[in-house]
Formats: sequence, structure tokens, C-alpha cells
Amino acid sequence: MSALALACAVSGCGTVDGRREAARAAVARFEQAVRTGDAAALCGALAPGTREELEQSGQATCAAAVLGEDLPHGGAGRHVDVHGRQARVVLEKDTVFLSQFPDGWKVVAAGCLPQGDRPYRCSVKGS
Repeated sequence: MSALALACAVSGCGTVDGRREAARAAVARFEQAVRTGDAAALCGALAPGTREELEQSGQATCAAAVLGEDLPHGGAGRHVDVHGRQARVVLEKDTVFLSQFPDGWKVVAAGCLPQGDRPYRCSVKGS
């Protein structure tokens, strides 16, 4: 049994609480990578479409492009919303959106700021 499957079996990834905690943990790993400037971990945390969009818009490898985005240190988590295979994790200074993939939660948008009634403005996002 893989580590992810074992973790899901123990934590109940199928439940809303389990998915919420798994999304929170994915953002915690992402935030750690932001704090340490770990480009490989940041790129590994991104959803495939987000990684592709970042490379195309930055005209560089993911590692070079993601470090150029100057993502904010999000701070402490405030709350997590999970709707099916989508999640939003609101931090003190950032909002991160995720999608659930077979290998876990992946970041589809980060560096997101609310814009009132308009959609969030995100520095890193997929198409």
C-alpha cells in the first residue's frame, strides 16, 4: 500500500473532514516551499495546467518562473472550504485554490487576492 493510500485510509480522505485536512496539509507544504524558496517543491505542488501556464507566461522553466513570481508568505490558515474535488484555503495574507488529483491535492492558483464582487486576482494560476 502506498504512503498516500495508507494516509487516506487512516485519515479518511473520503470524508469532508479528511479532504479538508489533506488540502490544508498540501498548502502547508506549499507555504514551506515558498518560505524556503524551494523551486522543485513549489513546481511539484502545482497542478499540471498551472505549471504549464506558468512556464508559458514566464517563458522559462517552472523552477525559474515560480521563483520570479514573488509569492507571499501566506501566514496562518484561517479556514478551508472543500467542494467535491476543489478546495480554497484562506491564509492571513494569501488564498490558495486546489484541485484533487490521483496523487493528492495540487495548487491551481496562489498569490490570490479578493477583488470584491469580481473573481480573485492570482499571481500564479492555470488556464
